Amino acid sequence: MHHRTMKMLTSLMCTALMVLATPAWAQLSQDDAAAAAQRATGGRVLSVERAESGGRPAWRVKVVTAGGEVRFVLIDQATGQPR
Repeated sequence: MHHRTMKMLTSLMCTALMVLATPAWAQLSQDDAAAAAQRATGGRVLSVERAESGGRPAWRVKVVTAGGEVRFVLIDQATGQPR
C-alpha cells in the first residue's frame, strides 16, 4: 500500500475513533441542563437558552429560588456541571 494512502487511512481511523469515543453526555440536552440547574439551586426553572462560557458551549438557565431570588446558572454542555 502506498505511504500516502496508509497515512490517510490512519488519519480517518483516528477521526472515527474520536467520534465513537465521545461520551453520550457530551451534548447535554436542554431538559438535562434544566434538571441540573434545579438540583444545584433547589429552585424552579424559568427558561433555558444556549450560551457560551470560556469558549465552551453551555446552557444558561434562569431559575427562581424558594426565597424568590432570580438567578442564572451556566451548565456546561460537555460535563453537565454548573459553572
